[in-house]
Amino acid sequence: MGWLWAIIVGFVLGLIAKAIIPGKQHSPLWLTTICGILGALAGNAIARGLGIAETAGIDWGRHIFQLVAAVVIVFFVDMLYMQMKGRRTQRT
Repeated sequence: MGWLWAIIVGFVLGLIAKAIIPGKQHSPLWLTTICGILGALAGNAIARGLGIAETAGIDWGRHIFQLVAAVVIVFFVDMLYMQMKGRRTQRT
């Protein structure tokens, strides 16, 4: 069940990150979901490192770190994806 939640959270975080980043992102949905999962893991690690991993009630601090990490990861992965896609079309 943990993997299912990771995929759902990654999907949602990836879509929110794509909505926050200005302009059009060209990465496919599966790559955005993976970036969202990585953002959630990175945000959890940052929150744990700062000592706010678990609080009473809703963990707003942890969720903000997850979202910021997802935005950064989606941004850079989309840039890399477009560079790789551009190189592929130039060869043909």
